[in-house]
Amino acid sequence: MKMTGNTVLITGGSAGIGLELAKRLLEIGNEVIICGRSEARLAEAKQQLPNIHTKQCDVADRSQREALYEWALKEYPNLNVLVNNAGIQKEIDFKKGTEELFVDGDEIELNFQAPVHLSALFTPHLMKQPEAAIVQVTSGLAFNPLAVYPVYCATKAALHSFSLTLRHQLRDTSVEVIEMAPPMVDTGLNQKSRDKQGLTYRGISSEEYVQYFLDGLKEGKQEITNERVEGLRDATRADYDRLFEHMNTQEN
Repeated sequence: MKMTGNTVLITGGSAGIGLELAKRLLEIGNEVIICGRSEARLAEAKQQLPNIHTKQCDVADRSQREALYEWALKEYPNLNVLVNNAGIQKEIDFKKGTEELFVDGDEIELNFQAPVHLSALFTPHLMKQPEAAIVQVTSGLAFNPLAVYPVYCATKAALHSFSLTLRHQLRDTSVEVIEMAPPMVDTGLNQKSRDKQGLTYRGISSEEYVQYFLDGLKEGKQEITNERVEGLRDATRADYDRLFEHMNTQEN
């Protein structure tokens, strides 16, 4: 993926990794559009980054995804990078049945169905661009799950798998498929759970991870993690079992 001269659409771009990525891409000479559910957060992002373009959209809604696609191609016909960043993370205890499953959003719809649908919508357009990319934001938990986040981890594992197959399908086109698999990052993602668990370590900063991601892009990497995640990704089967037990030993 080229570093400058892109027109980039970032979902969930009004905070966290999405906003930091938007900031850095603007700084190095790209046109950036962000979308998000909250008009107030988008307005704050616009105040912080006056050159950014914003669009209110809930990508968990199929009709709004389709409307976003139509709007983006009409307003920005040179759009050549899609970043599927929007996502939610929830603690779910299945001993409670469906009680917690859909509270505060549907993880499967937002974390997996949305990036799959948006990738399908935009791919034919992106293939017409001389250089293009689809960036899927997964997680280190795609490689080994935390049982307290059962659906979140499953959606990220599914998105990792989808990224592999989409990359293979598009290997002879102008479209790169790049996966961002961050470790724990200190953002607003599921702060309620982090507070509940009393975590003293909240992860690396968005600035640190986005710099790591940009460095990886410069090196031509297509799966960009960091050293914390690489141990999960590269583990053997025995390592996976050991890591799973270690990661989940403090559950109640």
